[in-house]
Amino acid sequence: MYTTAFLDLPPLLTAGGTLRLPGSKSISNRVLLLAGLSEGTTVVHDLLASDDTRVMLDALRLLGCDIQQSGDTVHITGLAGKLSVLQADLFMGNAGTAIRPLTAVLALLSATQGGVFTLTGVPRMHERPIGDLVDALRPLGCVVECLANEGYPPLRLAGGRLNLSRPIQVRGDVSSQFLTALLLSLPLVSQEQDLIIDVVGELISKPYIEITLNLLARFGIQVQRQGWQRFVIPRGSRYQSPGHIHVEADASSASYFIATGAIAGIEEPVRIEGVGSASIQGDIRFIEAAEAMGAKVTSGANWLEVRRGAWPLKAIDLDCNHIPDAAMTLAVMALYAEGTTRLRNIASWRVKETDRIAAMACELRKLGATVVEGEDFIEVTPPARDGWQHASIHTYDDHRMAMCFSLAAFNPLAPTADADKPVSVRIEDPRCVAKTFPDYFEALFQVAQTRPDWIPVITVDGPTASGKGTLASALATRLGYQFLDSGSLYRITGLLAVEQGIDLDDANALEQLARQLGEAISLRFDREHIWVDGRDVSEAVRREEIGQAASRLSAYPGVRQALLELQKAFRGLPGLVADGRDMGTVVFPDAALKIFLTAAVAERAERRHKQLISKGVSVTLDEICSDLEARDLRDRSRVVAPLKPAEDAQLLDNSALTIEQSVDTVLGWWVAGWPHVIVRH
Repeated sequence: MYTTAFLDLPPLLTAGGTLRLPGSKSISNRVLLLAGLSEGTTVVHDLLASDDTRVMLDALRLLGCDIQQSGDTVHITGLAGKLSVLQADLFMGNAGTAIRPLTAVLALLSATQGGVFTLTGVPRMHERPIGDLVDALRPLGCVVECLANEGYPPLRLAGGRLNLSRPIQVRGDVSSQFLTALLLSLPLVSQEQDLIIDVVGELISKPYIEITLNLLARFGIQVQRQGWQRFVIPRGSRYQSPGHIHVEADASSASYFIATGAIAGIEEPVRIEGVGSASIQGDIRFIEAAEAMGAKVTSGANWLEVRRGAWPLKAIDLDCNHIPDAAMTLAVMALYAEGTTRLRNIASWRVKETDRIAAMACELRKLGATVVEGEDFIEVTPPARDGWQHASIHTYDDHRMAMCFSLAAFNPLAPTADADKPVSVRIEDPRCVAKTFPDYFEALFQVAQTRPDWIPVITVDGPTASGKGTLASALATRLGYQFLDSGSLYRITGLLAVEQGIDLDDANALEQLARQLGEAISLRFDREHIWVDGRDVSEAVRREEIGQAASRLSAYPGVRQALLELQKAFRGLPGLVADGRDMGTVVFPDAALKIFLTAAVAERAERRHKQLISKGVSVTLDEICSDLEARDLRDRSRVVAPLKPAEDAQLLDNSALTIEQSVDTVLGWWVAGWPHVIVRH
């Protein structure tokens, strides 16, 4: 999962391959709550791991449920409708699928069994309306207090006396989650009579109610639906665990990859596993909208394959009431369509994680689109020819904004774009996708491809012990980029040569060994550790004798050529930070940003001395100084790729800088150079 302040997406050209989606948020949180209310133990398989599900799990634990989790499988022993905790303060984050049903459940249980519960969230949650649910609960006798602003969280639920003699009325035209909350909670108090829910106004997001009804049936509750205006919960309803239940993949998340296939599935399709034609989620109907725009979709019960059909895509005019969340993806797909796309009946966007109509309009305009917004609609016209603009996309702590706008990275394919002048897209706060799809960007990079020279590279060159690896690793972490410690490749080769007894004067044998790296010999970097054939060699490669071996074998052209090819293969999405002694001059001469890092010999020697002493290596400061001076001379004097700054390198002397200061300096250069450090025409 990317936890960086921003993520720079290079221009993307094609997409294809297979991915498996995480579980549905809507299904996950409903299943968790139903399991928590049921009698018996429920084993939930393929549970979504996200911020919203963690919020629900934490709340259920505080309420007394026994929860055992192993990966995406969770065992939940439910409360059988009986409170075991009579006071709790529950933090709901920004999870509407958690706070709304829990409000109804705890209000009803508090009124019948006693107890006091408070529900709070992040500031945005306190701006999301819950008044329609509160207005439905109070006439039943539930004591529901809005602690700040009437109709909004935070809430205090403090007992009451239930009166269920009349039909329960709830508005359906703002959010279907209020009706879902009542459907999930009222079976707890249906022992004496049928309970009737009447929907006031036009019910939006009907497919989400279908999900709720389907899952209620799995847990033993057969709700009678009379059109979309009346729902009857039979007397004597009681939650029973189904034993095992599987969470299907998220259809809303599928929309981003359906769109990816429609835009960039040119030579091969994008195959999506975990959701298909048998889905119980309403957002699976996004397929119909994508097909109307030109996508070619084939499907099975649990899979989809999507490729480009009509091109450019076709503009559509669509009532999106049935796919309110997935419809956001259509707004970005409209950038690749001919004409103006109009999305209607989307008023619910305004009360989501952010005001999504306003947010979508603002960010689309940054890219050059013409946008008209209304109270319940949005119209999107693609940028004019050659009118695409670099854009830093503000995501408003809204996971769907981040995922939708990643599709703008395919801009070289747009009918109105200049393919030779692609634009860069920066996604601010990419971590917000953790709400529903923590590994979204990893999944995107799994199926997306582009030109290697469009993948940005930052190189960090410099002499031995200047701190190249530390700086490069930290930069990669801060940017969310791949990391290559090129020097370690030479050290790994040196280590294996020493271990295998290969003569360090045998250039041919050393070259053959180097060519096995990454192929016959597996190789993996994970920032602090180096793994060779599953063995952690991080400490071994840093031994002085191995450093000496690496310096000697680096002089052989055949070894350098073999490792050069390996180094270039590390260039992958979304970008690469590579450190070494010739990264910017030889390996990646087209690097977006080149750093030549140095420090005085005395300072480097002091650092190396402290490092070795901490590891129990006995060596004098003078010995280290002499060794560094000798290495510097040898590296500068090499016939092949001598150590020197690239002509366009930024020089950074870190003799008096901390690692944090060095990192901040380089990031400052990167930010100042954006977007041209990504896309250079």
